[in-house]
Amino acid sequence: MAAPCQPPQFMSSNLHPMLNVAIKAARAAGAIINRAALDVESVRISQKQINDFVTEVDHASEKIIIETLLTAYPGHGILAEESGSEYGAKDSEFVWIIDPLDGTTNFIHGFPVYCVSIALAVRGKVEQAVIYDPSRNDLFTATKGRGAYLNERRIRVSKRTQLKDCLISTGFPFRPGDNFKSYLNMMADVMQRTAGLRRPGAAALDLAYVAAGFTDGFFETGLSIWDVAAGSLLVTEAGGLVGNFTGEADFLEQRECLAGSPRIYGQLVPILSKYSKFASAGDKAAVRQAAATDAPATGSQDDTDEGTDAAEPTNPQADAAKGEDAPF
Repeated sequence: MAAPCQPPQFMSSNLHPMLNVAIKAARAAGAIINRAALDVESVRISQKQINDFVTEVDHASEKIIIETLLTAYPGHGILAEESGSEYGAKDSEFVWIIDPLDGTTNFIHGFPVYCVSIALAVRGKVEQAVIYDPSRNDLFTATKGRGAYLNERRIRVSKRTQLKDCLISTGFPFRPGDNFKSYLNMMADVMQRTAGLRRPGAAALDLAYVAAGFTDGFFETGLSIWDVAAGSLLVTEAGGLVGNFTGEADFLEQRECLAGSPRIYGQLVPILSKYSKFASAGDKAAVRQAAATDAPATGSQDDTDEGTDAAEPTNPQADAAKGEDAPF
């Protein structure tokens, strides 16, 4: 079904029609978020679980996104953070994956790092992506096979080749049952090998920033598909790699995400793979022992420069990209 005509500010003849509809939906949601941000203290907040908040703004943003998408494509499916699969067709090959406000905790504190994330999966593969940062009016878009863009400017992942020069983003554990000691050791393993580690607080934007080359890599556990679907397409269309901690590309519903430029991704995999739920029994035992002693599961700072500079991709995805996508 063709998309209906949209106002000129939402349309570009160079973009895929479905992407144009997603942009319209994201901007409409962003307008709701920006209005609420003017008086964030009056926003009604509830708690899904400890440290996991939802606001009336999340719900209003999700509502306008779903309405916009289903008006244009009533036969499509919906998978949204707050309403799940309640709306849309139940058996469509086209499924919109929506996070109406990624970074809710930042938003309710007035900390301006949050976004709207919309992806379209066709037969399980993400083909369209929009991430919109309403506080900066930054629009990240991608169509499979057509590249990734920030405000209509083509973006590429970072050209840095050595981990010690890189800025890496992550997410801190905050859910009940998270293994804090193991996560601190994982962060220590990465932190001592890099120029810096950051925790902005919105995974979709973290992935968009990897795609734009603002950061060189990103890793986090416990993420849902709506946190990573749009951002993963941005990264790959910008020439990067995204997968789980062991480097496997089929990661969307595995609740662990690693992304970066091909060279940096290949150096992060051997550091993070031992912390993956798919790690070998020996690696898992080493991580448990390190957590028990509050020590990282790898060597000291003295051996990190040599180790990271020499690190090679340890998985087929990174091996292939090293030859094809990393002309640095």
